[in-house]
Order: sequence, then structure tokens, then C-alpha cells
Amino acid sequence: MNNKNLIILLTFMVTLFAAGCAQKEKETAAVNTEITQDSLIKNGEYLVTILGCNDCHSPKRMGANGPEIIPELMLSGYPSDRPLGQVTKNAISDGWALFNADLTCGIGPWGATFAGNLTPDETGIGNWSLEQFKTALTKGKYKGLDDGRMLLPPMPWINYVNMKDADVKAIYSYLMSIKPVKNVVPAPIPPGEL
Repeated sequence: MNNKNLIILLTFMVTLFAAGCAQKEKETAAVNTEITQDSLIKNGEYLVTILGCNDCHSPKRMGANGPEIIPELMLSGYPSDRPLGQVTKNAISDGWALFNADLTCGIGPWGATFAGNLTPDETGIGNWSLEQFKTALTKGKYKGLDDGRMLLPPMPWINYVNMKDADVKAIYSYLMSIKPVKNVVPAPIPPGEL
């Protein structure tokens, strides 16, 4: 074999080796970035916890350490069977914003709003698509409908405008995995009707 043929053969072998290594790197990267449904749900649970979703969307009762989430009502919003109680109009006209004891109802210049049901029941987000959920969370649209009204305070949707799609999907996946709770949350009450 002459030098020219040897160089061609060596070049060919090096090219094959490099191509094989590149393919192996791609396969390894794909395996390492593949997300299981279980890990997606766990990440969603983590995000729901650190973003404070339970603060407003979970009914609570007083316990030894203060307000505690009622486990069977977790993320089900303002309880539909709870009386609204007396709202102090003077506090609103004086510029105050108020919450009920478990933070599932907020009252202020916008009127009275009630934390939504985030469970996968049909009275919550059970019929919502991932795209609707994303629209609600990142664009502040009621029920995730582009032509719907804006979400009212105290929902901090403006903080989530730039949330990554992967995080939205993780939160949605977690919420769709929890126990559904049937609970029709009351409609907002305009300020003039309080």
C-alpha cells in the first residue's frame, strides 16, 4: 500500500470514528435530558410550593402552628359552601385591601375575588388544555381564554409572564395529578356590590 492510499484509509477511519463519537454524544445527551412524567410532576410540585400557590388557593384551618392547609381541600380555592361574611366598605373606600383568615378571598378597590379551584375536577382546571393553563398563568386571562376577562388581584400573574414553557408544563402536570375536588368558586363581586 502506498503512502497516498494509507493517508486516504487513515482519513476515512478517523472520519468514521469521529462520526461515531458524535452520534454517541447525541444519544447520551438525549437520554440525559429526557424527562419522565414522574420527574415532571415532582418538579411541578416543587414549583407550586415555592411559588406560594397554596397561600391563596388552599383552604386552611388554625392548628398548633397557625394556619394549616386542609389536605382534602388542597388547591381547591375558596370553599363554595363558606358564607361571605360582612365586608367593611369603609376599609375599601379608605384604600385598604383585605384578606379573609385563610387568604382564599381578597377584597380591595377591584371588589371581592375568590381564589380559583386548581384541582383537575371539572369545576377547577380539569377541562383545561395545557395551552389554556399557560394563557391564564402568563397572560392573566380568565380560564385561559384569549377573549376572556383579565384575572383580578391578588393573583400575581404578571410575575409569571416570562415563565419558561417547561415550568408551565411541570406545574400543569402536577396540578392534573392531584386529587380532584368538586368546588365551584363564587364569581367576583364588583366594588359597587359589596
